[in-house]
Amino acid sequence: MMNKFILVLTGLIVSVSTLQTKAQDPVQSIIPKPEHVQMGKGNIKLSASAGVVMQGFGANPNTISQFAKQVLAQAKNTSAAGKGQKLSLTLKNNAGMVADGYQLAINEKGVRILSSTERGIFYGLQSLSQIITAANGNAISFVSIKDEPRYPYRGLMLDVGRHYFPMSFIKAYIDVMAAYKLNYFHWHLTEDQGWRIEIKKYPKLASIASGREGTLLNHLRDKEHFYDNEPYRGYYTQEEVKEVVRYAASKYITVIPEIELPGHSLAALSAYPELGCGDHPGPYKAAMKWGIFEDVYCAGKEETFTFLQNVLDEVLTLFPSTYIHIGGDESPKARWKTCNYCQKRIKDNGLKDEHELQSYFVKRMEKYLNAKGRKMIGWDEILEGGLAPNATVMAWRGVKGGIAAAQQSHDVIMVPSSHLYLDHREAVSAEEPITISHGPTRHSSLKNVYSFNPTLDTLTAEQKKYVIGVQANLWTEYVKSPAKAWYMILPRVYALSEIAWTKLENKDWDNFSKVRVPHHLELLDKAGKTYRVPEVIGIENKTYTGDRFEFTLQPSVKNAKIYYSLSGYEPSDVDQHYQSPIKVTVPAGKEITLKCMVVTASGRRSIVTTATLSNKPITK
Repeated sequence: MMNKFILVLTGLIVSVSTLQTKAQDPVQSIIPKPEHVQMGKGNIKLSASAGVVMQGFGANPNTISQFAKQVLAQAKNTSAAGKGQKLSLTLKNNAGMVADGYQLAINEKGVRILSSTERGIFYGLQSLSQIITAANGNAISFVSIKDEPRYPYRGLMLDVGRHYFPMSFIKAYIDVMAAYKLNYFHWHLTEDQGWRIEIKKYPKLASIASGREGTLLNHLRDKEHFYDNEPYRGYYTQEEVKEVVRYAASKYITVIPEIELPGHSLAALSAYPELGCGDHPGPYKAAMKWGIFEDVYCAGKEETFTFLQNVLDEVLTLFPSTYIHIGGDESPKARWKTCNYCQKRIKDNGLKDEHELQSYFVKRMEKYLNAKGRKMIGWDEILEGGLAPNATVMAWRGVKGGIAAAQQSHDVIMVPSSHLYLDHREAVSAEEPITISHGPTRHSSLKNVYSFNPTLDTLTAEQKKYVIGVQANLWTEYVKSPAKAWYMILPRVYALSEIAWTKLENKDWDNFSKVRVPHHLELLDKAGKTYRVPEVIGIENKTYTGDRFEFTLQPSVKNAKIYYSLSGYEPSDVDQHYQSPIKVTVPAGKEITLKCMVVTASGRRSIVTTATLSNKPITK
């Protein structure tokens, strides 16, 4: 039937280069977008041999000086003429800028970065690194940048309870965070499926709780479940934990450990069953599938609190973070309702019900942490039964929990699953790998992440002060490998960095998605890294109505190619290569399917975008 359509495809001999976004000055490539950029007149070819001058530091910190040299080494100019250039790093306590803010100036003398904190100097160097990389050996325009973060807390979480990840990946994850000015690494270390941190007082947490008998292969929502029946095991020794904390600190990132309680504790119970409800609890096994399990720590036994306090004592020696995360989410009350110990605790403390018992549990642990000079973070379920006095709330079930906490004058970190759960697929497509997302619409696209505003207008000006930041989470039920993890977070972590750092009025979705993200993804592609290739820019998965259509498309990765088909079949890299706007005329009563995809220089591909071009009567 294709011969009955009139297809008009014009201008196919236009050069591909005319279709690429106009070349941008390297200064305009920075993610997250800086607060203020003032371009100057003139330019400079920065030299890799420029001298590093440090002023105002009590002692030259190795982290800053070494990183400065690494940044300069990216400059391809090594001529003797550049030896007079200077990279001046100035630490000034009364610099008049917020914490983590910096000023960066590039002129004929070289580069100057000014900040009131070492972290601010580090972030200035990260911006300089992006500029030098984008310049690719070419001249850089003179510029003055004044930059500061929107929020003090800018986090990214990694769940290693469901699946263990090697030390090399943990460090690479931290590297990406540092490059995009994120400053809190939330390390989710304990789960129903595995306990991942060595506790010397309780050796069976490593020998027993760190393992499970097998792992679910298909989706939890499938009617029938299949398992690999292969033992799965892994944990981090205390020396490895110390190494991660040191490494993160060298990137000015704080590591926040999460020790789940009272729920998500099945793996711990498999090693120490006496901590469960009843007189003869257990035996328990670490879970092989995902979900919520009714077996939790007994809130009525003193042994439970002794155990958890001893665990936290060792955790506190490993993590200098002010914040300690205790979970507090998804803790069923069924076992507590039938447990004599829990019911006695409720009666003895004049508690109303099991929800207040959970509040008692959380408040008691918070009091212990506060006495040790630490602050507690919990998921928004800790609001139930009464919020602990000094707790910080991570709002994940939408934003209502965050609003409620801010209204009670508690600090809030916004982490709504609707936008910031990076384990959700980016698009509803059979081409996406298996994820926790299920159903016809559940997903979180790059645009969806970027569109989130952590500080809601429903809050008063005073209440807004309690929204201290934002975080994205990578839960790993369906993320078994580093490659899958990179696919899930890249490029969405770029959007996270911008909503965490860049003020609302400075955000620009078109510039972000069409200019800066394609550039950063091209760098990943050239380096052979794993990431998700976003869909073609300029067309959507929907029905377009009319008789004449024209689509001007852009690849989502700089210098990638677009291939398309008008046959209704999936396109491949031997189909029509997009080189100019596609023009299609569809006769009355007919429709045609246009399918497009992006193919990068390394061969990575996007999922297919399918547009139906319909000239049929619209029925109501």
